[in-house]
Amino acid sequence: MITAAVGLFGASALLARPKLDEWKELRQEQARVRSLIAADRQTLGEQDRWRQEFAKLSEMIKQFTPEEKMDVHWLSLMDDTARRYGVSIRKRQVGEEKKAGEVYEMPIECQEWEGRPEDVWRFLFELQSQGAMLDIRQLLVKPKEQRTDDSVKGRFTLYCAYGRSGATPRK
Repeated sequence: MITAAVGLFGASALLARPKLDEWKELRQEQARVRSLIAADRQTLGEQDRWRQEFAKLSEMIKQFTPEEKMDVHWLSLMDDTARRYGVSIRKRQVGEEKKAGEVYEMPIECQEWEGRPEDVWRFLFELQSQGAMLDIRQLLVKPKEQRTDDSVKGRFTLYCAYGRSGATPRK
């Protein structure tokens, strides 16, 4: 009888082990989901603040009509700014316009540019200071091979955000 009891206890332990491990994983998953729910509730509690932030950003984004060619607009703005600060942009390529909700985004990849470091920093700062509309990503700066002056060269990607509407564009 003792042998049978020990055998039953051992068999029960072997059969119960996978279920205990599964129960432990379920408890961990339950704790993770509870923390996600708490984070979501906190976000929902701050809904008014996020709406106000969205309204502020929406006011900064210029609206354009569907007929307007955005690549021409953003390229001329970038070129004028570069010229004003003495930065030479030699090679650039406009990416495809993408819609993200109510906002459109168009990347401009500047594959080859050069200028003095101070001028480049002022140029990049001026672009980045255009509110919510322009965002510089993937910036690479390196010294020129034939250094006759203190110029640097590199590449960056400029993302331009804007809205499209039937109304006349805001200036």
